Amino acid sequence: MAAPSKQTISKLIAVLVSASLVLTACAQAAAPNRERQIAPMESVVLETVAVSKEAEMPAAPAPGGAGVSDAAQTVERIVIKNGSLTIVVPDPSKSMENISAMAEEMGGFVVSANLYKQTISNGVEVPRASITIRVPAERMDEAMRRIKAESKQDALNETINSQDVTSEYTDLQSRLKNLEAAETELTEIMKDARRTEDVLAVYNQLVQIREQIEVIKGQIQYYEQSAALSAISTELIADAAVQPLQIGGWQPQGVIKDAVEALVRTMQGIINAAIWIVIYVLPVLLVLFIIFILPPALVIRAWLRRRAGKKSAPLPSTPAE
Repeated sequence: MAAPSKQTISKLIAVLVSASLVLTACAQAAAPNRERQIAPMESVVLETVAVSKEAEMPAAPAPGGAGVSDAAQTVERIVIKNGSLTIVVPDPSKSMENISAMAEEMGGFVVSANLYKQTISNGVEVPRASITIRVPAERMDEAMRRIKAESKQDALNETINSQDVTSEYTDLQSRLKNLEAAETELTEIMKDARRTEDVLAVYNQLVQIREQIEVIKGQIQYYEQSAALSAISTELIADAAVQPLQIGGWQPQGVIKDAVEALVRTMQGIINAAIWIVIYVLPVLLVLFIIFILPPALVIRAWLRRRAGKKSAPLPSTPAE
């Protein structure tokens, strides 16, 4: 099989080198950001921000004498937002239905829902549910307020996270634009090719470029389709699961708590007394003993020994007549 013509090879190399340089520059600029992965439960908020292009500066004249327009450039800002809640409700099953209906009413949908049984400390089974929904991003705060309204208590847990991924989205668009330009150039080269070898060489490069284009389009499509929605994950705990145990109005948990607190206070008093005795009382008693008791005791002991010695001494004998 004959090799591709020199002209075709030259054009092919020029296109590939140009595309490679541009893509390498884009990849290096956004390499740190592309390492972050988008969680499937996260939503993407698409905000359009108008950025004036040198609004204060006069337009530079073009080579042909026409001025450059001061039209504002449009920058698409992507912010990933999601939220999570844990609340106590009287009926988790009913609350789950209400949250599902709310998501559909707002133009969102239910991502997942799970209803199961939980056994509490007294052996009674109570329902528990978890549900994840997506709602329009601009109504996320409203949705979370309505979910918390299902409970008569404060939320046990409430979290809202956001992440700006504008640079990743912009990088994908730049890469797509450059790859499409390379695809156009390769298509023109293939049209001019006459020999089969030239057509096959260009076709192989086109296949690789188009594969990359499809991958990037899929990532961009994911951002765009998720742009208007936010994800909210909610845990629904039955009210009975957090209530204290009661038997005929008697709450043994309260009695146990009081007994434990009394025991702790008693042990604390005993330990405090022992610390005072060892650190304060014993040293003071030792000093008092050395100063006021030991000297008189030594004096009395010496006096008693002297007196006992006098009593035990033999009487002097009288001379015989």
